[in-house]
Amino acid sequence: MTSPERRVSRGIVARYAIGSIGTGGFATLPGLVLVFYLTDTLGVTALLAGLVVTAAKVWDVVIDPWIGERSDHALAVSGTRRTWMRVGAMALPLAFVVTFAAPAGLGPVVAGAWVMVAFLATATAFSLFQVPYIALPAELTDDYDARTRLLTWRVVVLSLAILLFGAGGPMLRRVGGDDEALGYLVMAVVAGLVIGIGMLVATTTAPTGMVVRERERRSLADGYAEGLAALRRSRPFRLLLSGFLLQGLATGVMLAGANYVAVWVLHSEDALTFLFVALIGPAILCAPLWGRLARRIGKERSYVLASLAFAVASAALVGMLWAPGAWVYAPVAIAGAAYAGMQSLPMAMLPDVVAHDARTNGPGRAGTFGGVWTAGETTGMALGATLLTIVLAATGYLESVGSAVVAQPDAAVAGIALSFSVLPAVLVLVSLVPLLRYPLRRADIDAPAPTEEIAR
Repeated sequence: MTSPERRVSRGIVARYAIGSIGTGGFATLPGLVLVFYLTDTLGVTALLAGLVVTAAKVWDVVIDPWIGERSDHALAVSGTRRTWMRVGAMALPLAFVVTFAAPAGLGPVVAGAWVMVAFLATATAFSLFQVPYIALPAELTDDYDARTRLLTWRVVVLSLAILLFGAGGPMLRRVGGDDEALGYLVMAVVAGLVIGIGMLVATTTAPTGMVVRERERRSLADGYAEGLAALRRSRPFRLLLSGFLLQGLATGVMLAGANYVAVWVLHSEDALTFLFVALIGPAILCAPLWGRLARRIGKERSYVLASLAFAVASAALVGMLWAPGAWVYAPVAIAGAAYAGMQSLPMAMLPDVVAHDARTNGPGRAGTFGGVWTAGETTGMALGATLLTIVLAATGYLESVGSAVVAQPDAAVAGIALSFSVLPAVLVLVSLVPLLRYPLRRADIDAPAPTEEIAR
């Protein structure tokens, strides 16, 4: 079999990166507004809102490893992962709109159930795209630095998407004026279309006619067994995933809390837009710089430095408890610069892990790794939102319906501030425990490969 070219064309890099408009949009907008939509528009209690979000992500954990194994099987029998990606890209916009289209007058419990079922469908469509999308870098190039380049530009677009959806989503939401339900619906229609288009563009990068080992037809249980086997046999994968999951938990709690910080700590809905600009502007500028640093000192060392910078910047935000004000945008900007590295570097390390496993266990399992990775990533982000709802409930946060105004107790405001500062800082510091033990280096990846490898 022939090996993939060591370089990837600019067209592939660009089209693969555009897929992050979809993944960034889906990761950002529901995490930012869904809990707030449930508690402050539909009148759902904080704990029930957390249950709705968590249920969808638990579902992801259940289906993502199976989708990964099915993606590997599709590659073996058809020579491409493209079909599943297209189905997900076309189904997601419709399900996303339904999520934010709960009819008026349903009551909090029924409205919460509506959102949960619709969001489960949305999450399923997203996984059909995301799992094979994550697997592609291992098949597009076998070069250590080329993967960094491919994933660096993906993170640049991802950062732009976070800014677009993080700042633009709330602006679209205000189109409805006092009719908040209409505003959320307009937001969902526009965002869903943009997400779907970005995903469809990325499907064109999936190689076709790839030659891999033939694989027998397998059951649902076999799909989960394959994912567990990948975790057991690959120590680098376990360590990398553990660190990334903890960091997903940290960024998830911050993302879900941003809206609450803007309204209840900074006392300005416009502050939400400023927070995202402060976070994402530096991320866009610094993503290529993290790629350059990785080429000099290695991805793993650069990843640790990015994580430390993020933890320090997050911890500094605890000052909001005593002196909320515009100064918060400075540490947020530092966190944004670090966030670029925390996204691009582990994503560039994942195909290295897949390639390392393929040397000893054979190729054709990138989808399985991608499925387990996506399950871990979405779990971290979802549990971040769940963790926030637990803090809100424990500190006495008061829900509201529609445009009704309530006064939050001081304890709830303090809980919001701590959830946006100290809590994510501690989680990122804990993530360094597995990351500092990650064993793979450039020499492990650039070593002469065996002749039997995945071909384009």
